[in-house]
Amino acid sequence: MKLINLQLKNYRNCKNLTLDLNSKKILIIGKNAQGKTNILESIYFLSTLKSPRTSVAQELINFDTNSLSINTNLVKADTEIELDYSYNREKQRELRINKVKTTPKNFKTVLKTVLFSTTDLLLLRGNPSDRRDWLDRAIAQIYPAYDERLSKYDKIRIQKNNCLKDYLKTGNLNETLLDVYNEQLVITGSNIIYLRIKFLKEIEKIAKEKHRIISETEELKLKYDCSFLGEETELEEIVEKFKQSISEKRGEELRRGQSCTGPHRDDIQFFINNNEATKFASQGQQRTIVLALKLSELDIITAKTGDEPILLLDDVLAELDDIRQNYLLKSINSNTQTVITSVDTILFEDEFLKDVKIYKIENGNVNAD
Repeated sequence: MKLINLQLKNYRNCKNLTLDLNSKKILIIGKNAQGKTNILESIYFLSTLKSPRTSVAQELINFDTNSLSINTNLVKADTEIELDYSYNREKQRELRINKVKTTPKNFKTVLKTVLFSTTDLLLLRGNPSDRRDWLDRAIAQIYPAYDERLSKYDKIRIQKNNCLKDYLKTGNLNETLLDVYNEQLVITGSNIIYLRIKFLKEIEKIAKEKHRIISETEELKLKYDCSFLGEETELEEIVEKFKQSISEKRGEELRRGQSCTGPHRDDIQFFINNNEATKFASQGQQRTIVLALKLSELDIITAKTGDEPILLLDDVLAELDDIRQNYLLKSINSNTQTVITSVDTILFEDEFLKDVKIYKIENGNVNAD
């Protein structure tokens, strides 16, 4: 997979930006707040229809305008494909593949990306929601229908919470409706948990080896942390345990007016030599874990979909030491198109820069260096 070009109109501070991306390695340099991250965000957005920085799509529109558009041409399996996305302040959006209107589900199957930013380096220090988001975004790149399952689960959970809140206000409980919501949550939520555990085991196999190469002696382990599960991994077992947990939490949920168990409360644990990394690992060790995970994402998406994802590196090299920088740059497959942002070129060896297309960005405008 390879991007050929990118056009942004009124996307954040990029009012009218055109980039020739017909190269395996592209480097975009510039000072902070000039638009480097916006370019990578827009590419990632075309692959997921989500921003890693905001859940409000209207924030992507330039302040002075009412609408935005993103356009790219790419080559996938020797076929050229055009993607168009537009959105306005009335929350109207239009998705097109090769000029033909399409659905979000179909749109998200075209472009695959892996984004590695400085925010990701804080993955282990962040909240459980940050780690769930990372896991869910990675899974959705492989299974496009996974996003729909998450959305369905959240809608049911909100409906259940409203039912519980009504009980707190009125003292009247619609038990039949609550049972229906619980049944639907168990079915949808158990599928989410099952896919998360399955994916985590698959990525662990790849990440363990990459982590060992960087650290030389340390062993990485990943664990899905669900309050009601032990070693159960089969879907039927998860369903039964989820049902049991909801039954046990019924009194607490009625008191609090919210769903107290399920995949929306789960976490991911990381271990180095059997010690929990979020508690005991140094900053360097934590960054090694994230680096191994991101590179493993590339491998697993390629293996599962047959498509080589676009690698997006957003100012991340400046945050890595020489050992991890070298490993990252040398680990990138020659077939992987990589778009990198940086303040300058000083972090890159001359050998690496030989085949790189370099752009300078200032106030949302780019020029070839």
